[in-house]
This record gives sequence, C-alpha cells and structure tokens, in this order.
Amino acid sequence: MSLAKRTIDAMEFIEDNDVKFIRLQFCDLFGQNRNIAITPMQIERALSSGIPFDASLVVGFSESNYSDLLLCPDISTIQILPWRPQQGKVARIICDIRYPNGDIFESDSRRILKETLERAAAKGFQFNTSAECEFYLFKQDENGDPTTIPTDKAGYFDLAPYDRGENTRREICLTLEDMGFEIESSRHEAGRGQHEIDFKYDDALSSADNIMTFKTVVKTVAQRNGIHASFLPKPLVDEPGSGMHIHISLEKDGMSVFENKNNVLSAEAKYFIAGVLAHIKGITAVANPLVNSYKRLTGGQEAPQLISWGVGNRSSLIRIPTLADNYFRFELRSPDPTCNPYLTFALILEAGLEGIEKKLPLMDELAMGENEIIKDVKINESIEELPITLIEAIADMKADPLIKTILGENLAKNYIELKTLEWMDYIKTVHPWEIDRYLSTY
Repeated sequence: MSLAKRTIDAMEFIEDNDVKFIRLQFCDLFGQNRNIAITPMQIERALSSGIPFDASLVVGFSESNYSDLLLCPDISTIQILPWRPQQGKVARIICDIRYPNGDIFESDSRRILKETLERAAAKGFQFNTSAECEFYLFKQDENGDPTTIPTDKAGYFDLAPYDRGENTRREICLTLEDMGFEIESSRHEAGRGQHEIDFKYDDALSSADNIMTFKTVVKTVAQRNGIHASFLPKPLVDEPGSGMHIHISLEKDGMSVFENKNNVLSAEAKYFIAGVLAHIKGITAVANPLVNSYKRLTGGQEAPQLISWGVGNRSSLIRIPTLADNYFRFELRSPDPTCNPYLTFALILEAGLEGIEKKLPLMDELAMGENEIIKDVKINESIEELPITLIEAIADMKADPLIKTILGENLAKNYIELKTLEWMDYIKTVHPWEIDRYLSTY
C-alpha cells in the first residue's frame, strides 16, 4: 500500500471515529507493551518518516548504536480503545521499529516474526496460531495496590455467586469483541480467582498482536473494576499455575499439513512436531521467561515437565486434540503468558520447519497416564525433561544454535545477559522460605 493511500485511510478512520489521541504501541524485548501518544495532526508525519523515541531506557533496545529509534505505524492495526472516552476517542496503532536512516531495527520482536513468516511463505507455508491465556484476579488493598488474595474461592467451571469474577470477565469479553476479537469461550479456571478467555486462531502475526492487546484489555478492565489481573505463571503456591497453551496449525498451498485422520498424523506433521521437541529446551528461556515460570513447570497440576507428545493427552508437552472440528492442530502446553509472543512464535515455527527440512524422526507417543508414572518412579530415563530453573533454560538457550540464528546474535546475547542478571538478583535475595526453614535450627 502506498504512503498516500495509507495516509488517506488513516485520516478517514480518525475523522469517522472522532479520534483525538493516538497511542503508538510497540513491544520491548521481554514482551511488555510500550507506547508514545500523538495527536492526529502528527499522523502524516508518523506514516511518512516515523516518530523518534529514546531507546536508551527500553529493555532490550539500550544496546542500539542510536539513542533514538523510530516508531513506524502499521496502519492495518489501528483500533479504538473502547474503555477510553467515547467523545474525542483514543486509538492505538501497533508499530514496527527502524533506525533513523530507515533501516530495520534488528532487535524488533515483531520484525523477527514477520521475517520468519516470510521465509515460511516462500516455501509455501502459512502458520496459524491461537492461545489460551490464563490469569488470576486479586483484590487490591486500601491504597489500590495488588494483594495475593483471590477475588473468590470458586473452582473449575463454577458460576456466580461463587465466581465473583464473572462480571469482570464478561466485560473483558465484550471489550475484546468491540476491538474485533472473536471470543470462543470464557470460564472460571481451577484455581481460586483464576480465569481463562479463548479467542479464535489467526495468522501468527495477528495472533501475537492479539495476545499483546488481550493482556492490556484484561489488566485495564480489571483495574476499572477495582481488582488486579495478574498473568504471573505461579502466583500462589497451592493453586494451579497460569499457562498460555499455544494451538498451532500449518498449511501448505492451502491444505493442512497437520491433517490427522483417525488419529494418524501426516509425515510432515510428525517432522514438524519432532523439530519443536528437538529445540524446546532452547526455546524455553523465551517461552517461560521468569524465575517464577519454573515454579509452574515443576508444580504439577497439568503443567508439563517431560518432553513428550500424545493424542488427547493433557499430561504431554505437545497434545494432539481429539478432533471435534475440521481445524487440524497441535497444542504446545509449556509456554506461559509472560512470554514475548512474537519471539516465541518465531522460534516454534523455525524449529518445526527445520524438522520438516531434515525429516527428523518423532519419538514414541506418551501413553495416557504414563507422564505421572514416569515423574513418580522414573521408569523411563530416555525421556528428557524441560529445564527446571531459569538458569538451566538460559544454558539450554546458549547451547542451541537455532536460537541465535533466528533472534540474531546481538538480541540473543542481550537476552541471555539480562536474564542471567535477573537470575543472580534472585539468587542473592534471602527469601521468607529460607528464614522459616532454617533460622530456628541453625
């Protein structure tokens, strides 16, 4: 689309919707939304030459050779923010990032996914994804700060009055629908105060954009209702963790690669899954980026720990759903909602495509219930485990050359250094558990 056409489309949208304020949104290295606000008078400038911003304090960008980078709006992502004033509305546009001379910024997460999808498209593949994002709703204290007290004591599929988050969850769904989401289902999850909202699959770039928007909407609507929404993977010791199960499908020349007839996978599906499993340890530091992420992965309660796959088996790392529709897919169950979805999707796709190119053999299927037996008594030492701490995941990331190839040497190095510092901060901290366990004895 030409610059003139993009500018005309943007100005028509702004005028038709009475937009008075525009948020230029982008994603930092660790998957956090950032934004700069402009008025409609600046939109033509933004589209033609970009809006400069100081990159020196943005996570993952500070090592750039320039303190200033440019936000370049992708006008196809413009949306009204329904919770803002309806007279003099606020819109948001997701942006790509460039250097002042117009060159692409190599550490832009969204660009990395775009280029991955372009390479896949050149081979005839289209990559579609959806995500099941779980989160907790917590009460706030008298100062409006979050507590770890859940808003209710309800459980899986409970209704009001036990489910006290029902109204907030409904408002989130309606807000998302106002922004163009197709909500497939929503429910109370198994944990006290835990919820899940599922939206329809899309191409991987749109899906990653949607995940970023989803997290913003959940937190904003919860705050408006006087509660705090948290995507922390394991906020409560005795409750289930929050995952972001990723559903993945692949098409080639318009036909599903993952066609699963009578629970028999196609050869390409097997190769793709084998590629993901071969690199999952290296991907884990990106898909599970926090110290807290590993409290979920080692805590049981449907969080996978073994590198495995199975048809209909929720204990396995990769689950092939028993078909109830014509959407052929597999589900990767290890990632959590604190990950950077652009980088996570890019790594999954590249790992799977390598599996297809190299025709990697797929390990034997994990039988129903076998996961728990193996974890309890270790009867099968041939099955590997996911990393159980962030520092182990970082070591696996360092050891996997595919990660550096896809992320780029500078971004991978930067990510590893920053996450290692995060781990060292954690290690140096004296935690209440240590005091409770040791102070009276030693």
